[in-house]
Amino acid sequence: MSSVIKSLAALIISVLLVHLTYIGIILPNAELSIERSKQQGQTAPRDFFVILKDLEQEICIILMLWGTYLIISKIISISQDHYLLDEKLVNFSEIENDNIIEAARTMRQRLADLPKEVIKTPLVKTLMLGLDRFLITKDVHYTAEAIDAQMDALLLSMETENSMIRYLIWAIPSIGFVGTVRGIGQALSQADQALAGNIAGMANSLGIAFNSTLVALIISIFLMLLLHQLQRIQDGLIVDIRSYCEKHIMVPIGQSR
Repeated sequence: MSSVIKSLAALIISVLLVHLTYIGIILPNAELSIERSKQQGQTAPRDFFVILKDLEQEICIILMLWGTYLIISKIISISQDHYLLDEKLVNFSEIENDNIIEAARTMRQRLADLPKEVIKTPLVKTLMLGLDRFLITKDVHYTAEAIDAQMDALLLSMETENSMIRYLIWAIPSIGFVGTVRGIGQALSQADQALAGNIAGMANSLGIAFNSTLVALIISIFLMLLLHQLQRIQDGLIVDIRSYCEKHIMVPIGQSR
């Protein structure tokens, strides 16, 4: 299953889970709290269910679950491939041939014989590119430039893949602001009632405004924390791959010349 299909499936599951939770738990409890407060002549309480009851909060929670899935799936993918950094995928000392060119060709063939899912990993791709460049140019400097260029391309690719997560982190506070505007609009439409002495309607409408903003900001802070953790892991992967290539390709090639 491709990553796009998995992402869409995660979004659909998030919508269903959150909506069913709202229908079965949040909305009934919120309506019960509001009705109880009306009977007592009070404004709606600011309890957990009342804060979450509106449409904007539901959308924000759906996007939070989807964004969390996107981030965690990337972290898991990096963690699953991290074991390769402990393996000697390229080991020139195992080659008895003193010809560094033939040794590099042998190492390149070993990498090509690895399983397809391993070949697709960033580390193996970088190793194969470095060896290919060395076999073509026979120059360690061009090999280093090829590895550096691959690291830059990998970093750019990771930044591009994170664009949807950044969009969600931007969109969630915007959705909260939509709820704020809606709540303030409803409150202003009930200004005549407030002037007459009945402020319950205006207070409830202002509650919609403040609750949506509160929930959206909390969710955006949470997702931003996860995104920073993902970026830290991605940056660490770049550093580890560069160090691996330096140790297992650049140093042996440099010592042979």
